[in-house]
Amino acid sequence: MSLTEARFHDLVDTTQQALEDIFDESDLDIDLESSAGVLTVKFENGTQLIFSRQEPLRQLWLAARSGGIHFDYDEESGKWQCDKSEELLGEMLTRLVQQQAGVELDFDEI
Repeated sequence: MSLTEARFHDLVDTTQQALEDIFDESDLDIDLESSAGVLTVKFENGTQLIFSRQEPLRQLWLAARSGGIHFDYDEESGKWQCDKSEELLGEMLTRLVQQQAGVELDFDEI
């Protein structure tokens, strides 16, 4: 079953707000920019994470130093899941932030 457009936008908005909250509460020196449904996280070392919505596919896309990753929403778990590896967004973000910024943040709620 495919997500409705409204539910998809609600899920992405909720996810991006949760991400902003986690980054805001961290002690990292980062810049957060949210514009037109795109959330950009810029780390002190110049690397970035960019979260965007791909409406036609009902996917959340993440651009990281390691490449682009696409996530589908899994209704059963209530989490975003990578369409290739099935890794959860929160698990992947913990690893990516560690790789890109050298710190460990807790993304379990994502």
